[in-house]
Amino acid sequence: MDLQRFLPYRLAVLADAVSRAIADVYQQRFDLGRDEWRVLAALAQGPMKTADVIASTTLDKMQVSRAVARLEQHALIGRETDEADRRAHVLRLTPAGRALFRRIAPLAQAREAFLLEALDADERRVLDRALDKLRDRALLLERAG
Repeated sequence: MDLQRFLPYRLAVLADAVSRAIADVYQQRFDLGRDEWRVLAALAQGPMKTADVIASTTLDKMQVSRAVARLEQHALIGRETDEADRRAHVLRLTPAGRALFRRIAPLAQAREAFLLEALDADERRVLDRALDKLRDRALLLERAG
């Protein structure tokens, strides 16, 4: 096997490079780590339970817990007990968190746009479909055990 041609390796390398390229925006200028940014961006979609943040960010429970603690410490998110399940918490952006997200999002989207400029419109559509198909296929394998 040629590791350099092995799909999981290539995807991991690509994901890491893209993540680092975009991370410069929120790390350097706003002192946010990758995990904090992911939690902030997830909550920009609306309030959600901690378990839903874990699912939507692909972070593990401990990573989300640390990110939530730091974001709370900076008054960027709030946490309240879930009335339906008193053991769970619902997280939401504070006004300061929403303002910070609105400042960072366009910068991150500009980096994304720069990366995607390497592809023409047809290539972007093909990439989008291919990523969806590969994700679905990987989920099938995951479920099959």
